[in-house]
Amino acid sequence: MSNESRFMKAYKEGGTGFFKTILVDKETGVNYLYVQAGYSGGLTPLLDADGKPVITKPAKKRED
Repeated sequence: MSNESRFMKAYKEGGTGFFKTILVDKETGVNYLYVQAGYSGGLTPLLDADGKPVITKPAKKRED
């Protein structure tokens, strides 16, 4: 098992007790919206105008 995280933060904004984060699954490219408000929160996939999941193409791995 790799020590590298499967998810990366693509975007984050927030204020007093309210935070929104977009996470990207590095394996599938699917984008998720996580919202935290106080002691509660929720996670949902981001959908495009057609109702399909927003997918970010993975960056090519650099070969050194």
